[in-house]
Amino acid sequence: MKPGLLMVDDDEAIRTQMKWALSQDYDMCFAEDRRGALEAFEASAPAVTLLDLGQPPRPNECDEGLAALSDILAIDSTAKVIVISGQSEKRNAIQAVGAGAYDFLCKPVDVEELKLLLRRCIYVVELEREYRELQQGQRSDVFEDMLGTSPQMQSVFAFIRKVAGTNVPVLLLGESGTGKEMAAAAIHHRSARKDGPFVAINCNAIPENLLESELFGHEKGAFTGAHVQRKGLLE
Repeated sequence: MKPGLLMVDDDEAIRTQMKWALSQDYDMCFAEDRRGALEAFEASAPAVTLLDLGQPPRPNECDEGLAALSDILAIDSTAKVIVISGQSEKRNAIQAVGAGAYDFLCKPVDVEELKLLLRRCIYVVELEREYRELQQGQRSDVFEDMLGTSPQMQSVFAFIRKVAGTNVPVLLLGESGTGKEMAAAAIHHRSARKDGPFVAINCNAIPENLLESELFGHEKGAFTGAHVQRKGLLE
């Protein structure tokens, strides 16, 4: 589908020229004044708006064009508006950019320069759209810094919610790299201990017999230094 392009200019010859030059690549609509621009913008939600600053009833002034720009940005603060002005009105165009316009061109408009500017603008529009979709996806798919939409991951998230509210030890099993530490952190952050520190320990750095003793306990005399019976963390 072609991106939408709104052209706002009271000069019919210019509108015809732009339609001939751009309609192959853009779904175009047109307006002749500020009121028509707002109606067309709300109706079509174009990706880009080309706005001539000289609008009726004072085409030799820029106040109507700047007002139209303000109105469009009030409807959509992210709208991409390229303003067009005469060489003698370049200062007004710069003022428009300061007010939120994406860029400006001076008359007479070079069609190739305009096409390049439009492509660049559409690229920005697409990047912003992809970013919004990514943000929306993160809101729905991310759980405690873990991303997943599959039934398997949803069952993991449900398990974390369930056990986080309990006051019992939890043993997470899985191969290296499967996210055990992330799951443990998620349980901690949802537990009554969330205000305390979460300490991750590299079990590979702990001697095997000592690790077994810490987790499962030991009997008195089971090994050198085992002077008393000790319950393990998982008992």
